[in-house]
Amino acid sequence: MTGGIAHDFKNILAIVDAGLRLAERHSREPEKVRACVASARDGVDRGLRLTSQLLTFAKRQELDAQAGDVNELLKYLELFLSYGAGAGIRIALELASDIPECVVDRSQFNAAMLNLVVNARDAMPNGGEIRISTARWHVTTAATGMPAPGVYVRVRVTDTGKGMSAEVLQTVFDPQFTTKGEKGTGLGLPQVQAFMHLIGGHVRVASETGIGTTVDLLFPSVRTERLLRHFPTASLDLRQSSATIA
Repeated sequence: MTGGIAHDFKNILAIVDAGLRLAERHSREPEKVRACVASARDGVDRGLRLTSQLLTFAKRQELDAQAGDVNELLKYLELFLSYGAGAGIRIALELASDIPECVVDRSQFNAAMLNLVVNARDAMPNGGEIRISTARWHVTTAATGMPAPGVYVRVRVTDTGKGMSAEVLQTVFDPQFTTKGEKGTGLGLPQVQAFMHLIGGHVRVASETGIGTTVDLLFPSVRTERLLRHFPTASLDLRQSSATIA
């Protein structure tokens, strides 16, 4: 977990650096400078919160999982994720209007989304679009490798990058496995998986070489979480199958 937080901290530092560099580049344009500095400050604030998380994990405390609206979280994150994506890559939000409140830890959600955007960016060296969408997602039957029945909020991150082979897909959640050579740590997706596991969620990845990659995060609705508390077997099944490659 400490390695995962260090990985997230590195991502945030890269965005702070990008914001400051842009501020230097536009030094004669006050409005752009203020926007760039504001983004850098936001990165510093997020870094401080990650430091607090490190202390929390050291004390073996639980995550701060609460009912939340992922649409609002994504709107707030949009500019920050754009800086993380960098030049030549567009962030497109498609937010459904009928999603319920779900169980989410805000700080870990932010880190997970940044991880997925950075991975998508690295898969598109020539630029492109990262599409982030939300939807109400119903699971009606229990099945191996699937979440327990209930209502979920699906957050989908899709890129148009180089994609992954079936062999690589089988190892994407292995700690320290990376396709980025010395530039990669192999901690991004395992960190996302750990976060989803802790809140009783589910993650799945689909990819095709030359086409792109789609990552789905399924967050249990507040109602589903309450049901799982009354049916501990279903809750256990959910947590045991928190990572699936589809």
